[in-house]
Amino acid sequence: MKTVILCGGLGTRMREETEFKPKPMVDVGGYPILMHIMKTYGHYGFKDFILCLGYKGEMIKDFFLRYEEHCNDFTITLGSKREPVIHHDAHEEQDFRVTLSDTGPNTLTGGRIKRIKKFIDRGPFFATYGDGLADLDIKKLLDFHKSHKKLGTVTIVRPISRFGLIEVDEKSGKVIKFAEKPQEKGWMNIGYFVFNREIFDYLGGDDCVLEHEPLENLAREGQLVSYKHEGFFFAMDTYREYKMLNDLWNSNKAPWKVW
Repeated sequence: MKTVILCGGLGTRMREETEFKPKPMVDVGGYPILMHIMKTYGHYGFKDFILCLGYKGEMIKDFFLRYEEHCNDFTITLGSKREPVIHHDAHEEQDFRVTLSDTGPNTLTGGRIKRIKKFIDRGPFFATYGDGLADLDIKKLLDFHKSHKKLGTVTIVRPISRFGLIEVDEKSGKVIKFAEKPQEKGWMNIGYFVFNREIFDYLGGDDCVLEHEPLENLAREGQLVSYKHEGFFFAMDTYREYKMLNDLWNSNKAPWKVW
């Protein structure tokens, strides 16, 4: 079963890192965040990936073309007496299959998925963003999708407010309740989709935004269901969030870690 990961965005809100690399290649704990996402799927046995490339996609291609060297200690002999490179560390991704597809520098989310249709021979397939980490049970997500027999499933969480909320007595001004970054009402899309192959009939050209007409039309037709995730989710959208994810990793408190 295929997993499609959207890797082509500009990441304009964290230019400290993305000026020089695509956001999926920004390091968390010494690994690109993209690899953390892939390891989550791989942990549950889903190891066939399609990466939708765009901005600085050549850096992602180079990473996978030289994956052994990027991720392992190695010994190389220079000069005229060339010998094979010796890799010293084993890793878990030896059976990952990765298709890297250039889906254009300015293509939007729905258009990127439309462009990789030729690589999806049958469904269902997974799709997600290249910047969000979750301690999500991927098998349970797939079972949920199959049991509901709809064309699409979207994973949702309760959003966390960016600001502390204070409840006050309107007359006296006395603080009644203080909540530091509480959960807000409603639910938020975090990606981690499952789609049947019919989703391609809902996708347009390069300017198609998956989260607009395609998902809105699926919802209108009763063909989209939501999978509620009550656990950890964190999207790396700003430099501050990049630092927070690295702090979690470095303190051995990363809920998404599966290796």
